[in-house]
Amino acid sequence: MRSYRLIPIAFLILAVGASAAVPHKDYFLLSPDKSVELKVTVGPDVTYAVAWRGLPVIVPSAIFLTVEGQGALGKNARVRDEKRRSADDVLKPVVRQKAAEIRDHFNELTLTFAGNYALIFRAYDDGLAYRFSTSFDKPITVVSEQAEFAFGQDRRLYFPEEESFQSHQERIFKYMSLSEIGSKRFSSAPAVVEIPGGPKVAVTEADLEDYAGLWLTGADDAPFKLVGKFPAYPLKEEVKNDRDVPVTERAPYLAKTAGRRVFPWRVVMLAAKDGDLIEHPFIYRLAKPSTGDFSWVKPGKVAWDWWNDLNLAGVDFRAGVNTATYNYYIDFAARYGIEYIILDEGWYKKGNLLTVNPDVDMAAILAHGKEKGVGIILWTTWKTLNDQFAAAMDQFSRWGVAGLKVDFMQRDDQWMVDYYYKVAAEGAKRKMLIDFHGAYKPTGLYRTFPNVITSEGVYGLEQSKWGRGVTPEHTVTLPFTRMFAGPMDFTPGSMLNGGLGNFQPIYNQPMSQGTRCHQLAMYVVYESPLQMLADSPTNYLREPECLDFLARVPTVWDETRVLDAKIADYVLVARRNGASWWIGAMTDETPRDLALDLGFLGAGAYELTLYQDGINADRNGNDYKMVKRTVTAADKLTIHLAPGGGWAGRLAPAGGAVK
Repeated sequence: MRSYRLIPIAFLILAVGASAAVPHKDYFLLSPDKSVELKVTVGPDVTYAVAWRGLPVIVPSAIFLTVEGQGALGKNARVRDEKRRSADDVLKPVVRQKAAEIRDHFNELTLTFAGNYALIFRAYDDGLAYRFSTSFDKPITVVSEQAEFAFGQDRRLYFPEEESFQSHQERIFKYMSLSEIGSKRFSSAPAVVEIPGGPKVAVTEADLEDYAGLWLTGADDAPFKLVGKFPAYPLKEEVKNDRDVPVTERAPYLAKTAGRRVFPWRVVMLAAKDGDLIEHPFIYRLAKPSTGDFSWVKPGKVAWDWWNDLNLAGVDFRAGVNTATYNYYIDFAARYGIEYIILDEGWYKKGNLLTVNPDVDMAAILAHGKEKGVGIILWTTWKTLNDQFAAAMDQFSRWGVAGLKVDFMQRDDQWMVDYYYKVAAEGAKRKMLIDFHGAYKPTGLYRTFPNVITSEGVYGLEQSKWGRGVTPEHTVTLPFTRMFAGPMDFTPGSMLNGGLGNFQPIYNQPMSQGTRCHQLAMYVVYESPLQMLADSPTNYLREPECLDFLARVPTVWDETRVLDAKIADYVLVARRNGASWWIGAMTDETPRDLALDLGFLGAGAYELTLYQDGINADRNGNDYKMVKRTVTAADKLTIHLAPGGGWAGRLAPAGGAVK
């Protein structure tokens, strides 16, 4: 490896026609532990290449940004200044998604070019990122951006293929080759590429603001690379209903924006182990820090009505979108220490947030929730909220709602990205949590606005109401792919577990594929500081042992350790909250045994309460067994997972209460 300094490799390249020769120069940047090496070549255009422990990962790839009236920034480039800096800080998230403390350790190179722009490169021990910075005095129009990730030869990857820019970004991650993509196929992000004998490479973006989101496509003339694809600014829309507003005409540009700004980070995360894709908070480190007081943000769990179709049994009222049903959900939540309930679709007159369903006494529900200490989160479509934004937000503030679930955006062009920021900022002013559904992948807004506590953008459990795509293979792929981008509102918690042979999609009495313990383990494996209990209170009350686990499991963590993992096959995660540890294991359709070494525990004895697949779980996904035993750090356990199975456990210091 080269030392951390500029390597003066320079030569002349003949320019086309009669223009003067342009100097060619390479700039090198090493990560703090020197495992990641970045080479930036200016000569005359800007390219970058990446090596990991001496192994080429990204071969020279073009970088340029075309600005109206300014040309292509990054082409025919002339470096005016070079600056380097290093940082080694400790970040303390307001909402502890993965850990109470995050080390932010990097080396940075900034190349300032003639023409009022710069490129900032940041090298971490687990990857790198780059972004443009511009310093124009007047607003600019960005026509296009070239972001390339060239791999030099064919690679396999997990590719969340899309059909349109009008998308909820709820996709299956297809396992395919770069050579299969071409310029006509494209995906949302992140995509995860395999390097034989090397790392997994996650490609995405961070700190997306006032700009168009990054999608990924291929190139017909160079088949072994991913290329950025961006939705142009919307000029005309077709309003189909209160939620679906597809763009019918787009501008010949991506964004009109401030001339002095930084642009989103282009991210290349390098995972030496598959589990690093779960452990490492790469996107959080790159996002803009929050400002102001967010100490009021309260993570927690939610008793959710929509997935279970408000299906209650054993009650003396007609269950549905009405006051009695919601008060019942509040009572259930209060009894088991669940912090919130959601009033999902139906509480307001379609298209009008200011007119409440006559069967819903909002004042009574809010008063009951306040009395019981349960917060109320209200669902809304994005368009209805936008149409009535000021009046609706003021009404929600007067009501004292805890948060909003904003749904069906289905886009990430510049206009819609700005809308996310508006909702986040106005929600923060009113001390409201925000859960974005029908959403694009997270890019760090959850750090900038910690009240943006989770988001969807995932092919989640809701899909099991009408389809068969939420398979165990899919659910053990998500932690390494979509979840890498940030909190993931998958909405787990099914107590009707179809196993692999007897699952059926039933809209009003939905079930899950895989075992009961597969569902329980999701509460440890899946990161969402606002975590849903998707099933009906009736089904939870029939399962007091499982409900005890769900009532206790935290939604934020002081420490995360991936003990064993293989993308799309299995995962074993341990997370600590306070003095207690929680463990989750999941497998795909293949049964397997995993070794659980408890050496990460502190001194002394721990009380382990574990939930394991029952002996007949391969035939009946509801079959499980709860076991209690005392363990220490010296113990090594064998976990058996049924097909589509799981394992969940909580460990508390002996003699202490589980928190």
